[in-house]
Amino acid sequence: MKGYKKYFRKRIVWYLITLVIAVILNFMLPRLMPGDPVAAITANSAAGLTDRTAAQQIYDEYAEAFGLDKPVYQQFFIWVGKLFTGDLGVSFINYPRTVSDMIGSAVWWTIGLQLPAILTGWIIGNLLGALAAYKGKFIDKGLMPASMFISGFPAFGLATILIFIFVVKLKVAPAGGGYSFDLLPSFSWRFISSVFVHYQLPFWSIVLTLIGGQAIGMRSMSIYELNADYVKYSRFLGVEDRKIVGYVFHNAMLPQVTGLALSMGTMIGGALVAEIVFSYPGLGYTLVRAITGQDYPVISGCTLIITVMVLIANLALEIIYGFIDPRVKAAQVE
Repeated sequence: MKGYKKYFRKRIVWYLITLVIAVILNFMLPRLMPGDPVAAITANSAAGLTDRTAAQQIYDEYAEAFGLDKPVYQQFFIWVGKLFTGDLGVSFINYPRTVSDMIGSAVWWTIGLQLPAILTGWIIGNLLGALAAYKGKFIDKGLMPASMFISGFPAFGLATILIFIFVVKLKVAPAGGGYSFDLLPSFSWRFISSVFVHYQLPFWSIVLTLIGGQAIGMRSMSIYELNADYVKYSRFLGVEDRKIVGYVFHNAMLPQVTGLALSMGTMIGGALVAEIVFSYPGLGYTLVRAITGQDYPVISGCTLIITVMVLIANLALEIIYGFIDPRVKAAQVE
């Protein structure tokens, strides 16, 4: 248990350091973008005004309301202080709507799309790789190359192909959105069924891009383990093949858990592509709209939430890895 505590303590410290750096970057990077969002908002609000003094007054009022009239370092400390109360600020382009409200309505769409898709792709890929290594034949020579070929497509390319096949040609799926535009969110069967139908294409576009990489990793590790000395020795002793295979795939799965953590790290990339192409109302789609509108608070809020989600997912997987791999404990004790 001492080894596990040491391992967990080191992991948590490194993740806290990463979080601090991420908070700083999440605040600074949007403000390094070219352009002045307050000037753009003022231009819309002061359209038709010829009095430059009145336009400047509108500009100053917006700058004060958004806290942009203060030096950047003061803005940072004010922003960090508000973070501890759960206040992420007010959106520029959706004023006076709060960032917390916008993210709160988008984050569950992203979690509901990304997490099941990543886990499904990981499970299917590992099963396919294990079967390809153990059974061979059609699975190894047919399904494996096909899955690798599909996974080799760029995410946006595969999403576009799915739209072309199922929306344009077959006309069996909606082109985009999280639900039909004539519906309001509710617990009605009509709304739930609409969400399910709109969910399919973005979900499978993410799953299909993950299967190939996971499958080839699992296949390689399984082949390595099947040819290990302990397998040959166990078979020589007459150990049941079922037990041997169980040990083989348990050992082969350990690096794949790390692969799952890395997949969690690509959540933002998958969210951006799937949500943009399919206009899915998650964090990725919200983030892109904020970037185009130079909405600093929304950009910082979205990237911060995504960073925290990825760090929590990776930390949880590292803790699980520490329990399922005894070598972690042994290394820390030494």
